[in-house]
Amino acid sequence: MSQNSRFRPSRRNFLAGTAALGLTPLLACTPRPQDAAVAIPQFDTYPPVIFVHGNGDTAALWHTSIWRWESAGFPDRRLFAIDFPYPLARSNDAEYQAGRSSTQDQLDQLSEAVQAALRQTGAGRVALVGSSRGGNAIRNYLKNGPGPAYVSHAVLCGTPNHGVIVSNDKLVGSEFNGASPFLRRLNEGLETVPGVQWMTLRSDALDKFAQPDGAGIGMPGTPTGVTAEGPALTGARNIVLPGLDHREVAFHEKAFAATWEFIIGRPPATTQILPETDPVLNGKVNGMARGVPTNLPVEGAMVEIYETNAQTGARLRSEPMHRKVTGADGYWGPFKASPTATYEFVLTIPRQTTTHIYRSPFPRSSAHIHLRQAVVADRDRRAGAIVILSRPRGYFGQDRDIVTFDGQPAPGIPAGVPTVATSTLALPRGTAQRTVICRCNDETIAAQSWDASDDRAVIAEMHY
Repeated sequence: MSQNSRFRPSRRNFLAGTAALGLTPLLACTPRPQDAAVAIPQFDTYPPVIFVHGNGDTAALWHTSIWRWESAGFPDRRLFAIDFPYPLARSNDAEYQAGRSSTQDQLDQLSEAVQAALRQTGAGRVALVGSSRGGNAIRNYLKNGPGPAYVSHAVLCGTPNHGVIVSNDKLVGSEFNGASPFLRRLNEGLETVPGVQWMTLRSDALDKFAQPDGAGIGMPGTPTGVTAEGPALTGARNIVLPGLDHREVAFHEKAFAATWEFIIGRPPATTQILPETDPVLNGKVNGMARGVPTNLPVEGAMVEIYETNAQTGARLRSEPMHRKVTGADGYWGPFKASPTATYEFVLTIPRQTTTHIYRSPFPRSSAHIHLRQAVVADRDRRAGAIVILSRPRGYFGQDRDIVTFDGQPAPGIPAGVPTVATSTLALPRGTAQRTVICRCNDETIAAQSWDASDDRAVIAEMHY
């Protein structure tokens, strides 16, 4: 697919990946000083930054991080995010598994992404920032690939550098097993590679994948041989972010501040997200393959966008503000948004669950607002309406977070270490369409329920 086939709005252009590898575009944007509340210094002497997502995730998880980098003055034309086409790891890294990727797959794709970013920016080296499994790809590229010649900084956020378990009879061959050939090779000798500056960010005690007990990996009562220090690396600057969970150590405001200071050499001018006057949104409809999420584009999906009443979630008008059927690249935009408006995205894919996605206001532009249909559990198929509260950039902690539907505690959130990022409200059959107020801490989204018998589901997706 050619770069010309993609929309390139004014002030924004896409850096296309290699189609043969299934890479989705990396976003590069020109600075917008008229919208910034801080002076934009000259950052062209600093490395471009490539954000690398984790297991089963997408580039979309980085859009709030990118907003913070832009707001602090970093040129958005030097900020990139990769979409691995098959984001889930194989059960055994050495054995082919349909719809999943090996460590070698991700090494090759990351290498292509780095070269694409260098060509676009003219830089000599890049900085790599990875969440969870993304750190595995970064380490592999630096130790077993050409990375040291092209990378100045490596930031690993919550990466299970010594495994989620160390075992000879469990998760055999998995890249997440500290006894696997993959992690043994990465950790033998020097754990870091000379010539690159390294930093790890980790939780003090709330990372579900760095626990002495295997409850977070579905093996309660099983000793893992892993501690909270598992993500740390000898030879790196190892930073603890107290109270944050496995995802927050990549996407939280504090993670941004630590990453910025490590790469730039001084604290950011602001850690806040500063609004633009006229944000432009775009993104890709990502698919599923045999029930497994992929980041491959979906052709023929229809996306409609409605502005909603922020208090009720009801549509302000019957006709959508935007409607598009995706082409081969899967992109549903562009859409010119208001930085203060709330929206409902309706994703319709033939013979799939129609998904109504309610979102908080978008203060800044992004081409990483990727969409995927809701996955409805079999136990919820008999409900009258299904509303899923989703927090992609963090987990829910019963003892730490306020997570509610209509002011009542959200179901399915266990006590202790935060381990789940969704909660589902199943309304009984016969319930009339109504407002459902979804809250996670300081972010509240008003959604409307939709009849599940019509194969519809609702997602209230949090930004923060």
